Amino acid sequence: MEPEIKKCIIIGSSPGSRIPADVDFNDSYVICADGGLDIAKQNNIVPDLLIGDFDSLQSDLPQGVETIRLQTEKDDTDMMAAIREALRRGYNSFTLLCSLGGRMDHSYANLCALQFLVSQGYRAEIADDGCRVFLLSDGRMTLSDLKGCTVSVFPFGSAFCTVSYVGMKYPLRDACISSVNPIGISNVILTNRAQIIVHSGNALIFLLS
Repeated sequence: MEPEIKKCIIIGSSPGSRIPADVDFNDSYVICADGGLDIAKQNNIVPDLLIGDFDSLQSDLPQGVETIRLQTEKDDTDMMAAIREALRRGYNSFTLLCSLGGRMDHSYANLCALQFLVSQGYRAEIADDGCRVFLLSDGRMTLSDLKGCTVSVFPFGSAFCTVSYVGMKYPLRDACISSVNPIGISNVILTNRAQIIVHSGNALIFLLS
């Protein structure tokens, strides 16, 4: 029997990020990581949990919302701390919001957080306005009803990945995409049912509408 899907949405605080209009907050546990609370307030979202050292928070902490205050000097980012707390509470499907943009090192750390979740067998994606990011290892992703969208694929956590495309403008078959030869940039979906097949390695997939 498949385990029950317990969804968690974590809102980060990357400057300039926006919450996509199609993100479904129903039946999801919502965590704000540090300054993600400011973004939640701007979008009239009431979180279930606040976590962070709150060094980037501009507004006051609200009353009546569970809060975990972290030390400023720590190994984990606030986003990673939020992920670990959600895992401790039994959540197994993750959408990371407002986690790209601003400082490059923070964006990269959030991509690493995505890799951590996928490597542990959890469902996970990064979602920003007009962009979604997935990590796929040795598997197949079907892209339905996304004709005209742009797709870029890069290796992540490995020197290369081997991929094939179905239904794309620029076809690849068992092609090696390496970090020194990023040929997976800016492909276009031509059909209503396209596929990305990862034969080996880890593929970081950017889907842009």
